[in-house]
Amino acid sequence: MTIRSIVSSTAVTLAFLAAISLAAPAWAAAPLPSQGSSVEPSEPEAAEIVQEPELSKPLFKPFIERYILDELRQLRITQHQLKVELTERVVEAQLQVADRAIRYTADTTNNIFYIITAAATILVLLGWKSVRDMRANIEDITTQKMALLVEEYEERLSQIESKMRRRSNQILANQEEIAITNNIHSLWMRAGLEKSEQEKINIYDQILELRPDDVEVLTYKADALLEIGEKKWALSLADQAIEKDKEYSFAYWQRACAKAEIGQIEDAIDDIEIAVRLADALQEEIAEEKSFVNLQGNQRFSRLLKANS
Repeated sequence: MTIRSIVSSTAVTLAFLAAISLAAPAWAAAPLPSQGSSVEPSEPEAAEIVQEPELSKPLFKPFIERYILDELRQLRITQHQLKVELTERVVEAQLQVADRAIRYTADTTNNIFYIITAAATILVLLGWKSVRDMRANIEDITTQKMALLVEEYEERLSQIESKMRRRSNQILANQEEIAITNNIHSLWMRAGLEKSEQEKINIYDQILELRPDDVEVLTYKADALLEIGEKKWALSLADQAIEKDKEYSFAYWQRACAKAEIGQIEDAIDDIEIAVRLADALQEEIAEEKSFVNLQGNQRFSRLLKANS
C-alpha cells in the first residue's frame, strides 16, 4: 500500500462522512411514521402521557468525529509500517549487491590464477621470459583490474545510498507534515467549539506557531480581536494577511470591519468593494455586518446596499 492509495482511501472516507453529516439533520428532523389504525387514548389518559422532547440535532456526530480520528490514527500506523518495510528492502538490496561483488571478485581471482597457470606452463615449455618477470606483470594487471572493480562498485553503492537517503528524508518529511496537519485540524475543531473569544485567540496562536503564514488563521484571529474591542490589533493582522495573499477576500472584509469601527470610512468602503469583487457571496452579508453601522448614511455604502437588494 502506497502513500497515494492511503490518502485516496482517506479522502473517500472523509467525503462519505461529509455526505452523512449533510444528510443527518434532515433525517433527524423527519417526523415519525404513523402507527396505522391504532386507537387514540381517551382524554384522561392523554393528559397523563408525558410528551417526549423533539430531537433537533443528530446524536451520532461524536461517533463520526471518533471514526475520523481512528482513521487518522490508522493512517499513521500504516505510514510507520511502510517505513519499516522500506528499510528492510534497502538492507536486502545492499546485501545482494555486496554478495554479487564478492562473488564476482572471487570468480575474477580464480580466472586470474588459471591464466597464471597457463602462462607459467607456456613459459616452461617455450622459455620466453623468466617466471619473476611474468609474475610481476600479472600482479600489476591484477592490481589494476581489482582497483577498477572496487572503484566501480563503490560508486554504485554510493549512488544507492544517496537514493535511499533522499527517499528516507521524503518519508520523514511526509510524516512530519501529516502530524502537523492532524494537530492543526484538532485545534480548528477546538476553536469551533469555544465560546470565549480569548480562548479562540489562544488556539489561533497555537496554529500560527505551526504555520506562521496561514492567512486564514490570521483573518479569523482578527475577527476574534474585533469581538473583544482590539481594533488596531485586528487591523494589523488583516494587513499581514493581505500582504501574504492579495486574493483572499475575507482578509479585505475583516480589514474593512476594523477600519469602519476605527472611523476610516472611505478606506473601509474601498476594502468592501474589493472583497465583494473577489467573492460575490459577501454582497449579501453587507447589510447584516454589525461593524458597518458607522457607514450608514454614506452614499457609496448606500449604493452597495442597493446593489444587494
